[in-house]
Amino acid sequence: MVQESLMQIAGLAGRLLALPFILGARWLGEPEGQQLVARGPGNPGFGVRARAALDEIFFVTELLAGAPLAVFDAERIAEETKEAVAFFQDNGWIDDPASYHRTPCAPDTIEVESAEITGLAAERISFESGYAPWEDEPGRERWLDYESNHTAHARIFRHAGEDRPWVVCIPGYRMGQEMVDTVAFRVRWLHRDLGLNVAIPVLPFHGPRTAGRRSGDFFLAGDFLDTVHAQAQAVWDTRKLIAWIREQGAPAVGIYGLSLGSYTAALVASLEDDLDCVVAGIPAVDFVDLVQANTAGWAVRLTGLLGFPWDNVCEMLRVVSPLEMPLKTDKNRCFLFAGLYDQVAPPEQARALWRHWGRPRLVWYRGGHVSFLIENEVHDLLAEALRRTGMIPDPVYTPKLLELRPALA
Repeated sequence: MVQESLMQIAGLAGRLLALPFILGARWLGEPEGQQLVARGPGNPGFGVRARAALDEIFFVTELLAGAPLAVFDAERIAEETKEAVAFFQDNGWIDDPASYHRTPCAPDTIEVESAEITGLAAERISFESGYAPWEDEPGRERWLDYESNHTAHARIFRHAGEDRPWVVCIPGYRMGQEMVDTVAFRVRWLHRDLGLNVAIPVLPFHGPRTAGRRSGDFFLAGDFLDTVHAQAQAVWDTRKLIAWIREQGAPAVGIYGLSLGSYTAALVASLEDDLDCVVAGIPAVDFVDLVQANTAGWAVRLTGLLGFPWDNVCEMLRVVSPLEMPLKTDKNRCFLFAGLYDQVAPPEQARALWRHWGRPRLVWYRGGHVSFLIENEVHDLLAEALRRTGMIPDPVYTPKLLELRPALA
């Protein structure tokens, strides 16, 4: 116990010492420089800068409380990644990534616990995930040792009486806590005001599935084969939850993802052809580009010199890339929103998904990654998406965000 505490203190001290280096790697990049709040058109005012500054707070907390990066285990990762690429190529999954993903059935058994979450009547459900990497797939045994991921979890907000449309809200990285998720997705508005049934699944390594000190540890820690399996399981569990929702008699099912949750939502929309509405908010859709966009070029080159296999990682990630699979959902039922000054998921991530999807409805707001919750453009786009796809009647009362703030507190 004492030894474990000393190791944690040493790890925190190391991260504190590394803090100036990491932030410098973000802010002091190539000769042209990567400046704070550099993304987006025009000269951002104080309000925009304040919104974008929230993103930098995220990076600081990520360093101080996150799991150690597996980049320091580059030799093992390089060998394992090389084996995975060969295995995926031999099975045809690099050329046809959709075939890497199997279609789950609805769970046979569901455990249900009544709850009250942020003042709303709810249910906590859990079921056996049943996901496992393919037989003989590299990293399979390590993944199966993450016992917390064997059980899938979701929070359910549903109305009694006649069947209602459902929206599945897929949380982002580091989410998974009930209060955070319900506020971020405006569940009170979706469920109580708009009359929808709402389901919020828990991603692998998050919430009650946490394997590290903090929700999300190991999902994006640099060990990208674990990331492949985490993302594949996130898709599997979400589709399994959707299959269960359909068994409840749902007349319509939509999905709404935030950040990393948009990555999962985009993949589900590439594998399911009967979704009624898809909303990708502040989307992250390219893991390697995400890492490199938030790190100075010289720091990325340094990881390459240390043996980190970026080329093989890019090839391996094709099997879980939403940009490598055609959209199965009607593009007129797809919607995106993103921040022009997003410091976490650069605007190009949203543009890439928008182009790949055939340029559906996309709304920009003048803010950062974290500020989406207070942007009226986001609220209006959500209401528009739900109305246009028939998830809610038209017209329906959709109060402005300023009127919602007391309910969100």
